[in-house]
Amino acid sequence: MKKSHIFLLIILAVAVAILVTTSREASTYVTFSEAYQMASQGNHRSIHVVGELKKNEKGEVVGIETGADKVSFTFIMVDDNGREQTVFYNQPIPQDFKRSEKVVVIGRYKGNIFHAEKILLKCPSKYQENTVNV
Repeated sequence: MKKSHIFLLIILAVAVAILVTTSREASTYVTFSEAYQMASQGNHRSIHVVGELKKNEKGEVVGIETGADKVSFTFIMVDDNGREQTVFYNQPIPQDFKRSEKVVVIGRYKGNIFHAEKILLKCPSKYQENTVNV
């Protein structure tokens, strides 16, 4: 075989290895019910759940509690099916957390609490054009 053929085979093998590795890391968006069911069946992959923070009738976020270590916190999130779930996050509260429109938590269930490894926020856009009536 020529050296160029061997080099191409090596490149192809590396590309396949990368694809296989990243496909295992891929996660889908599910509800808390689906995530809980997956965890109870022994699936311990990271899962994406999208929802909103729980709010009272005045529109204020409720259910946020700082942990005893003053770094971690828990909050109540409502998924797209309306299921409320306590979520634990072992990091400080992200900036603009309470102002977010949507929240995506990436993590897994441990017992009855969802433990988030990452939190992604969709905040009201401060870049949207404000129309001012004159």
